Amino acid sequence: METWQIVLLILLSYISINIIAFRIQERLLFRPEKLPPHFKYKYNFPFEELFFDVEPGVRINGLKFFSLQEGLPKGLIMYFHGNSRSIKGWGKYSTDFTQHGYDVVMIDYRGFGKSIGRRSEEALKKDAQFVYDQLKAGYPESRIIVYGRSIGSGFATKLASANHPRMLILDAPYYSMSRVAKRYLPFLPIPWILRYPIRTYTWIKYVKCPIKILHGTRDRLIPIRQSIDLQKLMPHQIELFAIQGGGHNNLPLFKQYHDALQKILTEAEHLSDDRFHIRPDLF
Repeated sequence: METWQIVLLILLSYISINIIAFRIQERLLFRPEKLPPHFKYKYNFPFEELFFDVEPGVRINGLKFFSLQEGLPKGLIMYFHGNSRSIKGWGKYSTDFTQHGYDVVMIDYRGFGKSIGRRSEEALKKDAQFVYDQLKAGYPESRIIVYGRSIGSGFATKLASANHPRMLILDAPYYSMSRVAKRYLPFLPIPWILRYPIRTYTWIKYVKCPIKILHGTRDRLIPIRQSIDLQKLMPHQIELFAIQGGGHNNLPLFKQYHDALQKILTEAEHLSDDRFHIRPDLF
């Protein structure tokens, strides 16, 4: 085979790999669990199902979990989950917050659970803002905490950057999805083919509230180095809690995680005291 033929073959193979990567990245990035419209959620703690009609053909399904403490809630946690399953499985983590006196609203991204609509980065950011605006009818922003887990951390950061929540909490966040992709596919032109660049490092600079980061020291999927680099962008505003021995999917198994979360929520509670204006009955 001639040299030019070898070069051409390599070039064509490289182009083919890029085309394949572009087409299948949606399936690699998102692993949704879809639920039938008639599915009934079941938990042994109080909750209610919510629906948010963003636009024709787009409906976001959510769950609201109620504070387990007596009296009015201390505030609301708007929870963005990871890239797999649905809120059916993520709902169990609501007790990490409800036991401390907070209501929790979890939503499913488009194509997850009962949520419907065509997915894109811009669409997911739009959905987050729409739901946030609806929640503000019942909770003052000064009592809304935005929580983002893994892939949800990017969307949580974008939302916080455009609004005025009480606090932003990031669980195993990434500097950008581009950096995550480059770690696994260093030979591909990631900036050109990635459909979800999700630039957390850009948005986080515009967040005005306190930012707390929780990250396991043994996270193999998104190394803690990415959180360290995020903290360096605003060291006086971002506090990093390194969970010793924690991986990517098991932080709730560590006492250090729950101790850190309790400290964070206690601090959030004392930042302001307007909880008596909360009207969770409005939505």
